[in-house]
Amino acid sequence: MNDLVGIYAIWLRELKVYFREYSRIIGSVLTPLLWLLIVGKGIGASIDNSESFGGVDYPSFIFPGILCMTVLFQSVFYGLYIVWDRKIDFLKEVLASPLNRSSIFIGKVLGGVTDSMIQVSIILFLGYFIFPDLVYTPKSLLLTYLFLFLLAVAMTSIGLIIGSRMESTEGFSLVTSLVVFPMYFLSGALFLKKNLPDTLYYAAVANPVSYAVDAIRFTLIPNEIFEEFGLFEDFIVLSSLCLVLIFIGTWFFKTMKL
Repeated sequence: MNDLVGIYAIWLRELKVYFREYSRIIGSVLTPLLWLLIVGKGIGASIDNSESFGGVDYPSFIFPGILCMTVLFQSVFYGLYIVWDRKIDFLKEVLASPLNRSSIFIGKVLGGVTDSMIQVSIILFLGYFIFPDLVYTPKSLLLTYLFLFLLAVAMTSIGLIIGSRMESTEGFSLVTSLVVFPMYFLSGALFLKKNLPDTLYYAAVANPVSYAVDAIRFTLIPNEIFEEFGLFEDFIVLSSLCLVLIFIGTWFFKTMKL
């Protein structure tokens, strides 16, 4: 029972920090919209949508990828708060408490996941009015939130794992940038993976974000051309990854030094 209370307390603290940073909330919503406006409209103007994307306009095509981008960037960079907590000695106080470090890790993960889900909920709401080609039904929304949740758990775990070993914000930003950008650009968020050369295609298949993009795109735009892996395979890969990363993250937190 004490561990559950501790997990809740850590989650609540992370949620309060998030809502106090208004610029972070606004920026996290405006950035995806700028991607949709600049990249979607810019590249879309030079693409024949009827041939390349089954008649779906390019901004609608990349919208599921933008949702995954929001989760990816928000979740991984959430690990930066571990570095800040270490600098202000808050982390030392938490780790010195009777609470298990595995519970601390889970509380942090839930905090990061909640932040990400709030952001994508706002973008999904706006997408309903901007993209008429998208299918918004109770089933599609449920599946979309399921896969975004799994992606958020996995990416938040990666961010916390990296943050637990970093001493400076500069080092954290450098390492996470090397992780985040290849994962995003090889996810198929901006293009169909099946058109890639063999080497890049296999790299995309090994990229877990590809499975989230695949599932969400097919869910919101149910066209066979967008189903590259299948929802069942997407779910198995992402859920398995979450379990592995939670196990690794728990071990990293148990061996973390202040």
